[in-house]
Amino acid sequence: MVAYSFKKFFVPQIATGFKCQTVRADRKRHAEIGEAIQLYEGMRTKSCRKIIPDVLCAARKHIAIEWRSGSFVRVEIEGCSLDDNAIEIFARYDGFAPEHINGLALDLDGNTARVNMEMFWISNHPGTHVFEGVLLAWAKP
Repeated sequence: MVAYSFKKFFVPQIATGFKCQTVRADRKRHAEIGEAIQLYEGMRTKSCRKIIPDVLCAARKHIAIEWRSGSFVRVEIEGCSLDDNAIEIFARYDGFAPEHINGLALDLDGNTARVNMEMFWISNHPGTHVFEGVLLAWAKP
């Protein structure tokens, strides 16, 4: 079993089943397809809490994201490049839709999911311009 921690503003989306995926950097071990995943808010803190009952990993794919001057120039999943429309859809499903996040995440107030994701991504990955990791997905609870 593998556990993942999420920021507070993602919790309502995970709890309602809108957000059923996460992008993570490579690490020693990620969930395998069919393996149980535990989803937490605030892991390794006193306020740690499980968001929903365990879910099963439904997909694990390689993802690469490249950005310049504050915006994505390339998003690839399993080597397939996403066009602008697909990046917007991807960003929505990753929890960055304005109607779900604006007002909850103080520094995110973009008019599209892509803009919110770009702002979040750049503020959380300073100095880096290429990211490679995994996209993990689970079925709606």
